Amino acid sequence: MEFQKELIKLNQSFANKEEAIRFCGNLLVEGGYVEPAYVDAMIQRDKELSVYMGNFIAIPHGTDAAKKNVLKSGITVVQVPDGVNFGTEENPQVATVLFGIAGIGDEHLQIIQNISIFCADVDNVVKLADAQTSDDIVKLLSSVD
Repeated sequence: MEFQKELIKLNQSFANKEEAIRFCGNLLVEGGYVEPAYVDAMIQRDKELSVYMGNFIAIPHGTDAAKKNVLKSGITVVQVPDGVNFGTEENPQVATVLFGIAGIGDEHLQIIQNISIFCADVDNVVKLADAQTSDDIVKLLSSVD
């Protein structure tokens, strides 16, 4: 998977998970990866099954029905130093790194698997969260494939 620097955003802050998911989705729209309807499908997907994956990461992506809105595979990486809660007040699930993804066909499954393997090591997540430039993030994630 190739990472586009314009899809990597550092030091972002969000009031809630919906705002964070929409931010990821809109980056994909602006980059020509998905149609605008895909963003709502990303929100719907999180309502059906949380996109929080543990180890301080979330992987917002659309529903199966929204695959028709994917124009080409793409991935956003959004760093959220203060975190955004994907859980509840009683059971917080704080993500400091978000991966917004869209995949043609079943490509999104491979993307999720690669990210999950990389982020299973919490040290890798810390490195992503501490990265100072988009180049640093690309270098870290280039080892994913």
